[in-house]
Amino acid sequence: MSTPDQRLTFRNIGIVGTGAMGRGIAQIAAQAGATVHMLDAQPSAVEAACHALRDTWDKLVAKGRLEASAAAACAQRLVPVTEVAQLAPCELVIEAIVERLDAKQALFAQLEDVVAPDAVLATNTSSLSVTAIGSRLRAPQRLAGFHFFNPVPLMKVVEVVRGLKTDAGVAERLAAFARDMGHTPVLAQDTPGFIVNHAGRGYITEALRIAGERVADFATIDRILKDQMGFRLGPFELLDLTALDVSQPVMESIYHQYYEEPRFRPSVIAAQRLAGGVLGRKVGEGFYRYVDGQAQVPPEPPLPTVTSLPPVWVPGRAARRAELLQLLNDLGATIETAAQPSADALIVVAPLGHDVTTVAAVERLDPGRTVGIDMMLPDGAVKRRVLATNPATRSDMRAAAQALFARDGKAVSVIRDSGGFVTQRVVATIVNIAADICQQGICTPADLETAVTLGLGYPAGPLAMGDRVGAASVLEILFNLQTVYGDMRYRPSPWLRRRGALGLSLLHTED
Repeated sequence: MSTPDQRLTFRNIGIVGTGAMGRGIAQIAAQAGATVHMLDAQPSAVEAACHALRDTWDKLVAKGRLEASAAAACAQRLVPVTEVAQLAPCELVIEAIVERLDAKQALFAQLEDVVAPDAVLATNTSSLSVTAIGSRLRAPQRLAGFHFFNPVPLMKVVEVVRGLKTDAGVAERLAAFARDMGHTPVLAQDTPGFIVNHAGRGYITEALRIAGERVADFATIDRILKDQMGFRLGPFELLDLTALDVSQPVMESIYHQYYEEPRFRPSVIAAQRLAGGVLGRKVGEGFYRYVDGQAQVPPEPPLPTVTSLPPVWVPGRAARRAELLQLLNDLGATIETAAQPSADALIVVAPLGHDVTTVAAVERLDPGRTVGIDMMLPDGAVKRRVLATNPATRSDMRAAAQALFARDGKAVSVIRDSGGFVTQRVVATIVNIAADICQQGICTPADLETAVTLGLGYPAGPLAMGDRVGAASVLEILFNLQTVYGDMRYRPSPWLRRRGALGLSLLHTED
């Protein structure tokens, strides 16, 4: 057996639970130079995990990403064990077993009787309270959360979670060990969902809510969020990838752990699909159907044929009026400048947070000729324009608007009326939840940004996303969404309100 690297924070570690997560942690720990003792309730599972890891290292050698001698050394650092007592030499033991509080408590009670008094205990739980897991220990201060993400070698972030009694030094040592393994640690307080699963509520739950209102179909919502904000996967592509039997229980767990906080409210759409076994890619059917592993995405509707375009009129009090007029001019529209539109004019508005219906009613516009466009972001920054009709919009005006805004070849989606269109709603919800994470002191703004970009793959951290839109604009969207829907879900976080009112960056921290 090779000698453990003396520079490591922990040279001998134990991993209990050798499923995908346990294997992944074992891989990066062994590659860092630690000796890894592996234990599972099923001895055959340990053997299978060791075989799978050796196979992984052989493949890395074949690809030229690992030296053969390094692969052999990694394999030598794996120590299969059959009982908890054999973990006695470990300076750190990481639990990656079933997500059941009683099972984790029982395991750590056993470990406490076996390992040295200064050994660190860590749980990889994703949804249970670290404080509750450690509540039966004599020394709960040595237990912390050490939450990795699948696949562990590729997902380079790990949440180090302090329970109510966790010693600060324990968290610091775990963070140092994460860096030893090439990962980026983020520090979190013990709250439901920690950082990543907490911050990720906005993207999925708001998209489900939009779909539930029949604003647009799944594919259209995915296209809009990818092309307007740069998300790598649309929310329904993401749900199909993670699978509803994983995602839906997490949504429900966080919602209930926060005592039915409206911001985290799950959707009946996901619950029904879970009950029906329509889980996602792994079963060949989810929000999309899959053939040979490929999603069968419905084609975009064809552009309407319009022989002549009507003149366009923009209300004097329209949001983003200057930007909208510039866009219309660039598209070669005939723009009316009178105080009122002519009888033939297409009326275009660009609401922030409001729906087209509300704007038409308040401004006393002819709803049959009124269409909305999402101008939250500069037109040059998006790959797709999104238009919204109201229930009274005439089909000829809808067709004319779509043809006009597609004139330069940019993709155009037309959705039903919705407060905040699609992107405004989703982005404002993401930013608002992130702001409240900072308000609660769950983590620092910097760690929040790191956790979300590495753990969720967002195009930017949620606070940076809010700065891009502008805190004042995000606030306006949320206030107007709350007016349209009458739902406390959209109430702005104090962190967001104060920084928006003072013109501060959402990344600003108080002295």
